[in-house]
Amino acid sequence: MADSDASDPEGPPETPRRPVTDDLHGESIVDPYRWLEGEDEEVAAWTAAQNEYAEAVLDTPHREALAERFESLGRVGEYGPVTPAGDRLFQEVRAPEEEQPVLYAYDGPESVGTGDGTVLADPNGWGEDGTVSVDWFVPGPEGEYLAYGVAEGGDEQYDVRIVDVAAGEAVETVAGVGRTQAAGFAWVERGGDGEDDARSGPRGFYYVSTGVAPAGPDGDDDADGQLEKTIRFHEFGSGTDPAEDRVVAADVDQTTWPTLVADGDALVAAYVEGWERSDLYGYRGDPAEATLSPVLTGYDAVFEPTVDGDRGRLLLSTNHGADFGRVLSADLDAALDGDRADPSEYAELLPETDAVLRGVEPAGDRLLAHYHRDARSEVVVLDADGKRERDVSLPAFPTVAGVNGAGDAPEAYLTVQSFAEPPSVRRVDLADGSAETLSAQSTDVPFDIEVSQERFESADGTEVPAFVVRRGDVEPDGSNPALLTGYGGFRVNRTPTFDRFRLPFLGAGGVFVLATLRGGTEYGESWHEAGRREHKERVFDDALAVADGLAERGWADPDRIGVAGGSNGGLLVGALITRRPGRFRVALCHVPLLDMLRFHRFLLGASWTTEYGHPEDPEAFAYLRAYSPYHNAPEAAYPATMFTTALGDTRVHPSHARKMTALLQERNTGDRPVVLRVEDDAGHGVGKPLSMQVREQAERWGFACERLGIDADALP
Repeated sequence: MADSDASDPEGPPETPRRPVTDDLHGESIVDPYRWLEGEDEEVAAWTAAQNEYAEAVLDTPHREALAERFESLGRVGEYGPVTPAGDRLFQEVRAPEEEQPVLYAYDGPESVGTGDGTVLADPNGWGEDGTVSVDWFVPGPEGEYLAYGVAEGGDEQYDVRIVDVAAGEAVETVAGVGRTQAAGFAWVERGGDGEDDARSGPRGFYYVSTGVAPAGPDGDDDADGQLEKTIRFHEFGSGTDPAEDRVVAADVDQTTWPTLVADGDALVAAYVEGWERSDLYGYRGDPAEATLSPVLTGYDAVFEPTVDGDRGRLLLSTNHGADFGRVLSADLDAALDGDRADPSEYAELLPETDAVLRGVEPAGDRLLAHYHRDARSEVVVLDADGKRERDVSLPAFPTVAGVNGAGDAPEAYLTVQSFAEPPSVRRVDLADGSAETLSAQSTDVPFDIEVSQERFESADGTEVPAFVVRRGDVEPDGSNPALLTGYGGFRVNRTPTFDRFRLPFLGAGGVFVLATLRGGTEYGESWHEAGRREHKERVFDDALAVADGLAERGWADPDRIGVAGGSNGGLLVGALITRRPGRFRVALCHVPLLDMLRFHRFLLGASWTTEYGHPEDPEAFAYLRAYSPYHNAPEAAYPATMFTTALGDTRVHPSHARKMTALLQERNTGDRPVVLRVEDDAGHGVGKPLSMQVREQAERWGFACERLGIDADALP
């Protein structure tokens, strides 16, 4: 077995302490590394030194062995969800030799995944380093035109390009629209307001625009333009600057993100506030004169709108009066006229069940409903009135995504994966529920993968489920290395996924564990509420209960347990290793939040105060102060810890990882290293070229496998 206590090769670079003291709610808070929040030359030099030190630590036989293996694992075809529009199908496909996916249009399902279609966007030729990416797309209603978002270096700051699908050529670019996403983009058809239907193409589109992320956040509450959001209308083919586009709405709060759906000349905007509630507004008419009027507002519940255009109705997936979710329905015109201002005035199309509703999708003369039961997917075919007809056939422990109905045809498309089965794109026959695989990631799994879902008792007695994934012949004999991960926040559900880069770890006898922590909605909205704001520490209790339970049940050697997580999951990792430094042998902490007293001052942080609480509120300050990893890190022997961040991250500021790295390097009394790896041309994780993914995965898994005592030669 490899030396899992491999020591720090030479020690980290020195980091000057320059304490800054803040008086917060009567308490003096000392920040020794405030200067690492900057973007000056000194911080750049410090970052370069940390990267050099990280390279010395990470340059191991484990990384070398995995780099070669991961190059092979990485160079397989990858297939995105299929989106139907008109008579066409749209899909992103990355061929084995390509760095970025290519966007295709197909004339029929027989061409899906083959590359035998019209190329609408190929970012592989747009830059020398492969960091220009197409991160989202939305086809027009008839499939004649398509919009896609282009970003560089993973910064999620978009230009929107419009493509004539038949010609395969971009015909217009709306540049510099900020953090626009597919959910904030909606096409407007011609003819809805009495205009000449003979004119070619759509009328235009509604979109959410934002200001841009600051190049160097200075810590001011209003430093980030991304939180300045407007809904605009752009006239197709006008070529106007976005600043001249019609402003439909500009009264959007920092903690609110609008999503848009449209049909014909009808628009419905959901103002989603802090992952806890939403208000609906709407408009029907000439988009050049659009303004929003209330549709359904003032209720402490989430309403997710879907326009069922063929039947002229508005469908609302909601947790109003239903912890696990239900679907309400109303006539679209009546709703837009303000005649359905109370949920009681909507018909209940789908009542609450014992599974958590994830969404509903019109498909021909039927509906598809997607549910999560015990953190795994179920898909149900219903008639137009919501009567259950049949289930869609799925593998064991499945996760479904990209559910898209095919207009008038009795079919739909979705993607499916599991811990043991690579992602595939399937065409569902709604008449019998059968699913035909159209394309699938061609990863060979050379051994059986076994999965069980077990439950562990948290500190307050709550049962916390976790998936335990291992090679088929691995037994709970107390000798196995294990890696635990989870998320626990923002209503994000963590469900089974296939990761080809996980295979060598499993093949070497490792046990991978995905914990279903409170803070998601895997078990309804109450599961979310139980892991947010003043209840956040329950999430950490849940994860520690799983870690301890793995050792007690023999799934893990007590001295060979690692933990990994990113973003809010990075906060989880930071909290666990500062609470119980001795519990874990290795920690992987990616693009994390760690200073919970200043997170609201940078980038998108202010929009997360509804989930975490606001540090300027005395009550919230008390519980944030109690668990903030940066403010609760004792002198201790820490696990081997790898922090990662990126200079192009426009969500979580790199200073979280910088400051925490410096602090743990200072307070680490053991000989296991604490390293920081900073990427120059990447963001929070979106749009990375394949070669960067392969390198990062080899570093992370190599670091984890070495520290968990797996021999480099044992990695298959």
